[in-house]
Amino acid sequence: MKKLIFTAVLVVAFVEAPDALAQAYPTKPVKLVVPSSPGGGTDITGRILAQKLSEQLGQQFIVDNRAGGGTTIGNDIVAKSAPDGYTLLMGVSTLAINAAVYRKLPYDALRDFAPISQAVSVPNVLVLHPSVPARTVKEFIAMAKKRPDLTAGSAGVGTNPHLSLELFKNMAGIDVLHVPYKGSGQGLLGLLSGEVALMFPSVPTVITHVKSGKLRALGVTTTVRSQAIPEVPTIAEAGLPGYEATQWFGVLAPTGTPRAIVERLHKEIVAALQSNAVRKNLLTEGAEPVGSTPEAFARYIKSETVKWARVVKDAHIPQQ
Repeated sequence: MKKLIFTAVLVVAFVEAPDALAQAYPTKPVKLVVPSSPGGGTDITGRILAQKLSEQLGQQFIVDNRAGGGTTIGNDIVAKSAPDGYTLLMGVSTLAINAAVYRKLPYDALRDFAPISQAVSVPNVLVLHPSVPARTVKEFIAMAKKRPDLTAGSAGVGTNPHLSLELFKNMAGIDVLHVPYKGSGQGLLGLLSGEVALMFPSVPTVITHVKSGKLRALGVTTTVRSQAIPEVPTIAEAGLPGYEATQWFGVLAPTGTPRAIVERLHKEIVAALQSNAVRKNLLTEGAEPVGSTPEAFARYIKSETVKWARVVKDAHIPQQ
């Protein structure tokens, strides 16, 4: 009888241990690595989410910007961190792109991360420097076919804005010179100064400049209009049917992070995204809240990996 009771206690303890772990977490500050420079869409979303998670969980979620290498530096830091829930990644679309762009990565995007939740879906937007006279997507395509001197900036080779450009060029039958910058912040400065004529940055990155008139928005890259700038049509409806490119940001942990912690974080992230304040802030910035399950996020990353590998191949982008 004593042996049976002892066994039963062990079973109960084993079953309840994950719940106890999740309830105790976090007991110290959590680092949220943003693999890009301050001021970009990933950084803005990361800071909004980190502030709310800090309030909900009673520990500081600290944004740690680790830009460089097309987000590979920040990604690698998290991939090699202890799987204890105290170092997380604010992953961006390039996580699903880099395998096609780089010959060798220090991590495997599908093996070395535990997806927790897609936080937001973000449209990029085709924006022009005011010196470019085109007012619509159709006008721009017609003009670009006659202006081989046009230049287009991006946050770097292989980034989502760059591939959004390449997909547009391929479908529209135009050719503009790609000028890669070191990050979205520098790319935006290049566009605002007139160094380049156009870009495909995320809506959060340029929304204030679009609303102030410093940049002209011709179309968003998603299949539906952005709630932040509903007056701007989609590129598909404005002159290039079938065009679609979505940028996304989501939270991931290193592979091996206890399932209980992943589930706790997922629950809290969804709650944060559903809060009125966070939703309002994100939508104002042009980011659409998602809050997917870990399983759905993992499937989405896989499908994005396949899609963008095809775009890289079609655009003949040499591996770095």
